[in-house]
Amino acid sequence: MTNQPPYEGYDPYQQQPAQPQWGYEEQQYATQQWQGQTWETQTHAPVQAAQPPAAETAYMPPQQPYAPAQQPQQPAFTQQAQQAAPTPGPSAEAGAGYGPATLAGNARVTDAQRARLEGRSPIIEPGMQPALLTGVLGVLLAVAAPVSSYALVVPLVILQAVTAAGWFRLNGMWPARQGIALAFLGGLAADAAVLVAGRDQAPAAILGPLGVWVLLSLVLQLRSHADPDTRMYGLMATVASSALTIIATGFLGAEPDAASVGAAAVAVAVVARALPLPTVASVAVSVLAATGAGIAVGGMTGMDTRGALIGAGAAVCALAGHRAASYDYPSRFVHFTAGVALPLAAAAPAVWILGR
Repeated sequence: MTNQPPYEGYDPYQQQPAQPQWGYEEQQYATQQWQGQTWETQTHAPVQAAQPPAAETAYMPPQQPYAPAQQPQQPAFTQQAQQAAPTPGPSAEAGAGYGPATLAGNARVTDAQRARLEGRSPIIEPGMQPALLTGVLGVLLAVAAPVSSYALVVPLVILQAVTAAGWFRLNGMWPARQGIALAFLGGLAADAAVLVAGRDQAPAAILGPLGVWVLLSLVLQLRSHADPDTRMYGLMATVASSALTIIATGFLGAEPDAASVGAAAVAVAVVARALPLPTVASVAVSVLAATGAGIAVGGMTGMDTRGALIGAGAAVCALAGHRAASYDYPSRFVHFTAGVALPLAAAAPAVWILGR
């Protein structure tokens, strides 16, 4: 089969013959080659372009730029698939409204984010129910502290577990199983160190695991394949969660009477803070009520007036933890984890220091 040049005016990309083109366009047409798939199995040599004589090219007009190549037409089945694709209706748009965060990591807007968008304060206080749970956990700590160190470990482990989970969710990070597990194991390691070393060596027994767990947090984030900003954010959350979980061991390292006074004062302070009062009045009532609880429990344990100091100091730290649980990404899950645990965890160092 011999190669024949295409007849004049033939356009391989159109079904109908095209009108003849003259000048530069005809010259470009002569160099076109068919690049589509055909049923031919033989190889055809490319068509050589006809070179015009030098006399004709001496006075040729300036060449115009190439016209943009036409996009190939989409196959018929692709166009049918695009036409058959359903378009989102009003029901799909309605499902993307506001809603609370869930345990599965719901991407919908939380109440705090909606408050920011509307120009309101994103601070949402936990309320009375989490305050009552904090009160119950504080009473358990206060009752178990004079019994024995091993009895105190039971409510303390519950406090540390809730602290580790609540801090990550408070920072909008969920699920974060590795970080939560690492922080919780840090609290268990600090508890074991205090039980082995004794209350006299409590500072070293607490600071030792704290330093080790900061290093482990770095190693955990170095293994992550996330972008640098996400890894830095995760590192800060993991270190802070581990630190809060570990310093909660301060109840175990403090004197039993001081631990009882501090835990009872935090329980009273948080419940008083949840009363429907103005913010300034609520804070004042909370500190006064905690001071009174410290005096009462201190009188029963023989601490006398020192109970008032421990109660007031523990109340101030507990209110700081309560405030932290009310900010950033508060939701119902945050309120029943961080809102319950942070007041007690933040008060542990003050209980240990003032108790000595």
